[in-house]
Amino acid sequence: MMRLRSSPPSPFGRKTKIAAKYLNLSNKIEIEATETISPEKAFLTENPLGKIPVLILEDGRVFYDSRVILEVLDHLAGGGRILPADPDARFAALTLQALADGLMDAALLQVYERRFRTEDKVDQGWLDRQAGKVARALAVLEAAPPAAGVDVGTIAVACALGYLDLRFAGSWRADHPNLVAWLDAFETACPAYGQTAPTA
Repeated sequence: MMRLRSSPPSPFGRKTKIAAKYLNLSNKIEIEATETISPEKAFLTENPLGKIPVLILEDGRVFYDSRVILEVLDHLAGGGRILPADPDARFAALTLQALADGLMDAALLQVYERRFRTEDKVDQGWLDRQAGKVARALAVLEAAPPAAGVDVGTIAVACALGYLDLRFAGSWRADHPNLVAWLDAFETACPAYGQTAPTA
């Protein structure tokens, strides 16, 4: 049995869970809830960066981060399922994933800034810069929503929007009707999205 170290609210962990379900691999993977704030020594041995998700294969090989894990899962499922074989489609999907991952990073940094600092230490300029990244990424996606289908890019976009729903009360929705419609269509095409809804 493979092991996937993650945590329920992690949007990056959600990417890997969606991929595993979509590729019919989830019955071969045991999910291990992992604490990253006070990580156990065994986890830091598996990933010295102390970040999730981490995939450990049955033979002991370890893979991180989510982008690598998605590629590993695609390979295990036969290849070409969520990582297109055609170079143009592949590079487009990878670039979309990079945009969505950057959005998630900026959203996470906003959450962490308030979670781990006292109010008098919160850097509003830093928060504003991260919020700007999120706003610009959303504007790009709203102007040209991803094409229909399930790949590493669309999975990442869906997880980014899901994280904004979780941590920012879905405030993105009011000004991004095209993205709202796209996410609804994605959930229909990929039931694993709803099945992996994050918890706080």
